[in-house]
Amino acid sequence: MKAVIQRVSQASVTIEGQKVANIQSGLLILLGIVNDDTQEDIKWLSNKITNLRIFSDENGVMNKSILQIDGEAIVVSQFTLHASTKKGNRPSYIYAAKPDIAVPLYEAFVKQLETDLGKVVQTGEFGADMKVELLNDGPVTIIIDTKNKA
Repeated sequence: MKAVIQRVSQASVTIEGQKVANIQSGLLILLGIVNDDTQEDIKWLSNKITNLRIFSDENGVMNKSILQIDGEAIVVSQFTLHASTKKGNRPSYIYAAKPDIAVPLYEAFVKQLETDLGKVVQTGEFGADMKVELLNDGPVTIIIDTKNKA
């Protein structure tokens, strides 16, 4: 499981002209899933994200988590995070999980994040053509891969 985490002042997801998700201060999380991702990966990643100290404290130091600022979150599925670009110029997505595996893991991740945050997490729509807008705050962008926990 790979996540691109962006600290945002605002973010939204629009599908076919309809805004389906909209937050102010918080995190936009792009999530890529592979076939061998597990419930353990989900729990580890959600815990890591909710406790990541990337929000400024009263001294302007990144020392607070999304929990501490009572921030919001949007999770967007993004299979292209697992693109292989080793051969040629057309990316291969053979490592990205197919929907029958990815959808249940994606939904389980969102539920785990909701549990860990203690609030509803907004989402895009798995497999949809989405327009994602964000105002990256900082900018702060962090990539976490559950295959590199050590």
